[in-house]
Amino acid sequence: MTMREQIEAAAARYPDQRSAIMPALLIAQREHGHLPGPVLEEVADILGVERIWVYELATFYTLFHIEPVGMFHLQLCDNVSCMLRGSEELLRHLEEVLGINKDGTTPDGLFTLSTVECLGACEMAPVMQVGDDYHGNLDVARIDALLDSLRAMASEVESVEPAFARPPGE
Repeated sequence: MTMREQIEAAAARYPDQRSAIMPALLIAQREHGHLPGPVLEEVADILGVERIWVYELATFYTLFHIEPVGMFHLQLCDNVSCMLRGSEELLRHLEEVLGINKDGTTPDGLFTLSTVECLGACEMAPVMQVGDDYHGNLDVARIDALLDSLRAMASEVESVEPAFARPPGE
């Protein structure tokens, strides 16, 4: 199915097309790797909704990426519970080990590092989301083991290219 067909099928489950914006954005992001302006406009046009409504959701939620991200998007919570349990130290460690600053992507396109306001998992603070998975009760050793595991997963892939280097639809 094309992206348009997938979005139309998802939208058919909702009585109001505005309610289908989030599922449509997930479909579009899966298709393109991120959500640049023309893709947001296409989603709005497919749904027949105001473009600003699509833009508002795409820029509000951290699960949507307006800019390209690496193969593994590391989103470290920096809210109070995580901060009190060492997220600031973990951020400094990640920046040092990866050789990038917050909101940066490693030159090989493997990792993008960012912080998020809250992941809603205070019981396992400090916590970091990688893709759809949460990793909690983190410390430097657990971060290093996670990075090693992610690198091993990436090495199983024939070539590691950043999402922004892939042609649309791949």
